[in-house]
Amino acid sequence: MAHRLRPEGLDFVGTAPLRLVFAREVAASPEQVFRALAEDVSGWSEWFPAVSSIEPLDDGAGRDVRVKGGVRLRETVLVAKAPEVYAYRVDVANAPGLRALVEEWRLTPAGAGTRVQWTFAADGSRALRAVLRLVRAGVGRSFRDAVTRLDRRLAP
Repeated sequence: MAHRLRPEGLDFVGTAPLRLVFAREVAASPEQVFRALAEDVSGWSEWFPAVSSIEPLDDGAGRDVRVKGGVRLRETVLVAKAPEVYAYRVDVANAPGLRALVEEWRLTPAGAGTRVQWTFAADGSRALRAVLRLVRAGVGRSFRDAVTRLDRRLAP
């Protein structure tokens, strides 16, 4: 059953009870990565295997996301500052125990490419936080694999 989450702002990225932070360097430029994140929203399912589908809503102000395993999310874009940061919060989810979730993608130039940093900032039940800590390594692998696939997709 879907439920409404606590509406957090971007500051939650630094204050959340649970923060998973991962980074990877890619050859693509910050502008290319930003366009893939913020403008080619429906394309996420082609490079992020955990995502079944994403549809932009409200002229890009929101997103309807389906994650493999049956999780559904309704999101609001908090920041879309090209080419530096793209962040969104989850407003409605069917994930049990989840109380608040904000994700931030921060892009910084790195040599001829980009350092992509993803922060998953969450609050939830004790059981959910424990599970997220246990699966941290798997989430990190999923992020690294996804960003590598994105980089290949953006290659000329």
